[in-house]
This record gives sequence, C-alpha cells and structure tokens, in this order.
Amino acid sequence: MKTRSTMSLLAAAVLATACATAPVTTPTLDQARADFVAANNNPQVSQYAPNEFRQASEALDQANAAAARRESLNDVDRLAYVAKQRIATAMEVAKAKGAEADIANASRERDQVRLEARTAEADRAKREAEAAQAAAQQAQAQAQAAQQQAAAAQEQNAALAQRAAVLEALLVELQAVKTERGYVVTIGDVLFATNQAALTPNGMSSLRKLAEVMTQNPNRTVLVEGFTDSTGSSSYNQELSQRRAEAVASALSSMGVPRDRIAMKAYGEAFPVASNDTASNRQLNRRVEIVLSNEGAQIPPRTAAR
Repeated sequence: MKTRSTMSLLAAAVLATACATAPVTTPTLDQARADFVAANNNPQVSQYAPNEFRQASEALDQANAAAARRESLNDVDRLAYVAKQRIATAMEVAKAKGAEADIANASRERDQVRLEARTAEADRAKREAEAAQAAAQQAQAQAQAAQQQAAAAQEQNAALAQRAAVLEALLVELQAVKTERGYVVTIGDVLFATNQAALTPNGMSSLRKLAEVMTQNPNRTVLVEGFTDSTGSSSYNQELSQRRAEAVASALSSMGVPRDRIAMKAYGEAFPVASNDTASNRQLNRRVEIVLSNEGAQIPPRTAAR
C-alpha cells in the first residue's frame, strides 16, 4: 500500500507534466480572441474588409501557435498585440466603408427621390399642358360654333328681313289692310265676271301675287270670306258668296298653296262695308276678302268690325 507522501509526489509529478504541456496565454491574447469573435460576427467586416480580416486571422493564428508552443510570454503577447491591432484595423475599415456605402446609398436614394420628383413634375406639367391644349381646342371649337351660329343667325335674319321686305311690297301692291286678324286683301266685284263666280284675268293676277306671298311664308294661312250686296234673295246671295269664295280658294290651290292652309267662309249679304243705297256702295259689298294670318298664328273669328 502506498504511503501518503508517495501519493503526494505522484500528484505533483502529474500536475507538473500537465503544466508543461498546456498552452500559455496572456490578457492581450484573450482580448484578441474576443475581438476576433466580435469581428467575425459583424457582417460589415466580411462585406467591406475581407482582406484586412484575413490578415488579422493569420496574425491571430500565429499568436495562438506561439501560445501552443509555449513560447515566451513576451513573444505571445507581441504576436497577440499584432493580431489585436489587425482585427481593429479590419473593424475600422469595415466601419468606414460601411459609412461610405450608407452615404452612397443615401445619395442614390436622394437622387432617386429627386428623379422621381422631377419626373412627377414633368408629368404634371405635361398633364397641365395637355389640359390647357384641350381647353384651348374646346374654346376654339366653341368660338367657331359661336361664329357659325352668329353667321347662321345673321343669314336667317337677313332672309327674314328680305322675306319681310318682299311681303311688305306685295301686300302694298295688293292694297292689303293690316288688322288684328291679319292682313286683309279684298277681291272686289270688278275682278269677277258680272253676276258670276269666275275670276277675271286681273283677279287671277292678284291671286298669283297672294300665292307667292303664301309660298314665301309657309307659317301663314288664309281665310277666304265671300260677301254680296243686299240685292236679290238671301239664299241666292249666300250661294253666290259661297261660289265666289270657292273660286278664290280653288285658284289659290291651283297656284300651289296647300289646301290645308286655305279656309273658307261665306256670309252672303252680312257684314256690309257700305250701305246698299247706291250702285257704287253695293259694288263695294260684292267682294271676297282674303285674310292672311299673322306669322304662326290662327285667324280669329270675324266680328262686326271685321
């Protein structure tokens, strides 16, 4: 059985052997190893300082190898210091290049923002120009339409004025009388064959002028009213006034006046315009009156005063 002293000597020998084979270390080496781990975990180092980090790794390998060979602490510490400095250099290079990259990215982003702003401004200016052009074209079209409308209105007014002048001249020639019912043209007894309903050539000439008026004024109608004097029986006078009114209406129709624009009424010896006491007055009562309506209006019924 071994004694206590023998066991103590054996433990001391084992401890001495272990101490002789274990690598040495220094605070600088420990710090270098810790810095290396931090640098290795920093993505900027591998991205922006790969060469510097490789040199730092090689320097740390040399320090670790010197420690494993149990070289002097001064040598291990010197190599560890070199590794530590190179690790720091890699970190600083990565930091600087990362900052430069951030600045470059920020500059690119600013440029992009400016480009987008300029593009948006150009697009806005283009839209405004297109809108202004469209507004100008619309204004031009409206102006042209207004000019065309004004020209059309001027032409229409000129045509109306010319038509009115022609109407006035023809009505003067027909000796028409303006009344509330319209213009009244009288076809007297001398324009009919004696005691007949047939119109004389002069009577037909007067009606042709009236037909021309009707053609140029399509919004007007006529009412043909027949009258006689008081000579003879009332039934004969009524029948004669009817035949003379029909003769005038038929003549106007044959001259191109639509029949639906011609109305007719026979009054016989009613509504005389003079007393029947003399031959000249009775001749005035033997007549056909043609009432030309006002523009676009109906002819009111006859009253005692016409």
